[in-house]
Amino acid sequence: MAEPVEVFRAAALDGMAHGFLGRRGGVSGGVIAGLNAGLGAGDDDAAVRRNRALAVEAVLPGARLATVYQVHSPICVAATTPWPDAERPQADALVTDRPGLLLGVVTADCAPVLLADRAAGVIGAAHAGWKGAVGGVTDATLAAMETLGARRADIVAAIGPCIAQASYEVDVAFHEGFCASDPANARFFAAGRAQHFQFDLEAYVAHRLESAGVGTVERLGLDTYPDPDRFYSFRRATHRSEATYGRQIALIGL
Repeated sequence: MAEPVEVFRAAALDGMAHGFLGRRGGVSGGVIAGLNAGLGAGDDDAAVRRNRALAVEAVLPGARLATVYQVHSPICVAATTPWPDAERPQADALVTDRPGLLLGVVTADCAPVLLADRAAGVIGAAHAGWKGAVGGVTDATLAAMETLGARRADIVAAIGPCIAQASYEVDVAFHEGFCASDPANARFFAAGRAQHFQFDLEAYVAHRLESAGVGTVERLGLDTYPDPDRFYSFRRATHRSEATYGRQIALIGL
C-alpha cells in the first residue's frame, strides 16, 4: 500500500486551503524517493506531475496549480491562471485573488512562506532562501497582495519546514556580509565552531514579515536537514555527496 501524502498545516491559516508538503507519499524513486515536486531535480517529468497532482488533491482537490521558475530573487508576480511549464516567469513569489487557483513554491532548506488576508480574499506564497529574504522577497509579496486589496495588518503568514539554526552552519564571510547592511542582524547568528556561525533563517524571515507590518506570523519550527524520512534537504544531499536532491512543495489556495 502506498504511503499517504503528509501535510503540515499552520494554525494561523486555519480555515484556508493550505499545506506544507514533505517527502512522504508520491511516486518518485531512487535518492529522491517520495513526493518530489521539483522539475529541476533530474526526476522523471511524469513522476513530478503525478506528485504535484497528489499534493493538489491533499490541499484543494480540483484546483489548478500555479508555480514559477524560482531563481532566488525578490521578484513576486500576480497569477490569474497557471502558466505552462516552459513559460513560467522567473520569480520567487506569487499572489492571487482568484478562487480555484492554488499557488505553489518548492523548497529544499529554504523557507516556504504562505500568506493570506481572509477578509480581502487575497493569498500569497514565497520561496525565501537567505538571498531572497535579504533581497526583500517577502516585502515584494506583501506589496503585491496590497495591490489586490489586502491590508498588512490583516495578513497572516506561516513559515514552513526549512533548515534550522542548529543545522545551518555559515562562515565568517557570510556573517560579515549579512551584518554589513544592518548590524542588528547579528542577533540571527549563534557562535559555532572556529570561524563559523549558526544562522537562523526562520527567525530572520519572521523578522522581515513582522517588521513589514504583518499582523500574525507563525513559525512551524520544522528542520529539513536532520529528518530524511520526512523532508528533502539540499545541504544534507550535498554533505552526503548525492547526485541530486528533491524539493517539497508548499501550497495555498482560495
